[in-house]
Amino acid sequence: MSCPRCGFTHNCICSHEPKLTSAAHFVLLTHPNECRKATNTGELMMRTLPHCERVIWDRVNSPTALIEKLEDPAYQAWLLFPADDTHPATPFVAHSSSSTSIITTTPLFVLLDATWQEARKMVRKSPWLANLPRLSLTPTALSQYQLRRNQQAGNLCTCETGIALLSLLNEPQQAEQLQCYFTAFSDVFHADRSGHSHR
Repeated sequence: MSCPRCGFTHNCICSHEPKLTSAAHFVLLTHPNECRKATNTGELMMRTLPHCERVIWDRVNSPTALIEKLEDPAYQAWLLFPADDTHPATPFVAHSSSSTSIITTTPLFVLLDATWQEARKMVRKSPWLANLPRLSLTPTALSQYQLRRNQQAGNLCTCETGIALLSLLNEPQQAEQLQCYFTAFSDVFHADRSGHSHR
């Protein structure tokens, strides 16, 4: 029987699951196709980050609650997506009070939880994302995600993006713990799907 939490049958990784904290909130805007994939790494963020929510993308129906949250002045919203001529990249700087240097808004990162092809379509067909400042990450290392074919060089999977964001937020211990959990997931995935324990 599969573990009800991590989903693995022969190689439960729940002992590796950390309890993370972060100053930021995270929204996984998930393409419907991702909901059926065991290789989806957004689940690792959902299990470990206290302020991480999933919103299923719908081409026709805009997510009213999410849009209201993006417009809430209590949050500093960002879309994780490559910049282009129309939407240049905006450097990440946490908004703070000039007199006290205390952060006055909560960073809110929108991650497109989808394949690269799906993500481009999601942005193109979601005009409500157009006004968000774009944050483009420059990976310092190659992606370690090898659970899907035809991965484009230089792209990070959803969980690796979360790890990079935690580092950007100057939360290195949280980033390291999520990296260890991601590594455990990656290490046992194929063995578990093949029906045997990972050694």
